[in-house]
Amino acid sequence: MKFSIQLSADYPDKAYGGDRVYGDMLSQATLADRLGFDSVTITEHHFMNCLMMPAPLQFAVKIAAHTEQLKILTAISILPIRDMRIFAGEVVLADIFTEGRLILGVGRGNFRYEMERLGIPMEETRARFDESLAVLQALLEREEVSWDGDYYKFDPLTVMPRPINPGGPPMMMAAVKPDAIYHCARQGYHVQTTPLAGSRSFLQEQVDAFNRGKEEAGDAGEDLTLTLLRVGFMCHSEMEKRERIQMAQAFLGRFDNVHEGAGIVDNGMVRALPRRQPVDQVAKNALIGMKQEMIDKLSVFDEMGIDRIILNVNFGCDPHETLDSIQYFAEEVMPHFADEKDGDIRKIVA
Repeated sequence: MKFSIQLSADYPDKAYGGDRVYGDMLSQATLADRLGFDSVTITEHHFMNCLMMPAPLQFAVKIAAHTEQLKILTAISILPIRDMRIFAGEVVLADIFTEGRLILGVGRGNFRYEMERLGIPMEETRARFDESLAVLQALLEREEVSWDGDYYKFDPLTVMPRPINPGGPPMMMAAVKPDAIYHCARQGYHVQTTPLAGSRSFLQEQVDAFNRGKEEAGDAGEDLTLTLLRVGFMCHSEMEKRERIQMAQAFLGRFDNVHEGAGIVDNGMVRALPRRQPVDQVAKNALIGMKQEMIDKLSVFDEMGIDRIILNVNFGCDPHETLDSIQYFAEEVMPHFADEKDGDIRKIVA
């Protein structure tokens, strides 16, 4: 099982400054690269300080310039807000500039607050995404593409430069519902998911759906991977663990606000609203804990057949403590899930 750090750019204090926030994210990426993590993951969100990243491909190129081994995942780039004729060229360049380390995660967007401020009703996002994805794939696979659809109508054109590999970089779909996961895998896409606040039985449904789709995809499904996103933080003591869980609960209160709640945002700052999920459930579901607890929780995912775990370590913690957590996790936990092809986990002094 492989591991990724989500560079979610949490920004709870405007006075801290965007330059410092993204400097912290870059420091996490370079440390993860030296420690042997598989990848880093870049979110995309607009008009808010929660998961703040308005330009994921731009940041992917920046990260690639400062790292050597890491895969760089966008999780996810929101297709309905873009013109695929422009975006296809940006993807090709990002793939070139990252030297083939880009994995393009795409989705339809699930924050009503930002989508409607971009003039896109949530009720249209599925149809817009489906057509946008079809257009993007066509532009990356073929020359002189024309289109006559509901949202795109254009005469023949060829995106330049052409992709390094036919079809562009590997693509990953974000999906939560088991049926959606099944259809993504069946069509030959990598899948990123999260059970959100769901139970272990729901996660098992998600995994089973992926495996069915992967099997039915035949040869196209042979190398497909299932990636799971979880809030996570490696702790040194029970006291630290309790503090991190409370911080995660506050972060998730902001996430819930814009994900499925009222969307109350004050001058770009998302309010933390009371949560229906009690804090003890956060403690149970999140990957927050000390060494043995982390190994035990991750072993369940490993046995389920999950290929990659994305750890969201950015939920208001001190930047230096976050770097310490990343290193501690790499040195004490990752070796338990490494195999020969993963190589050695490298010890680095932060």
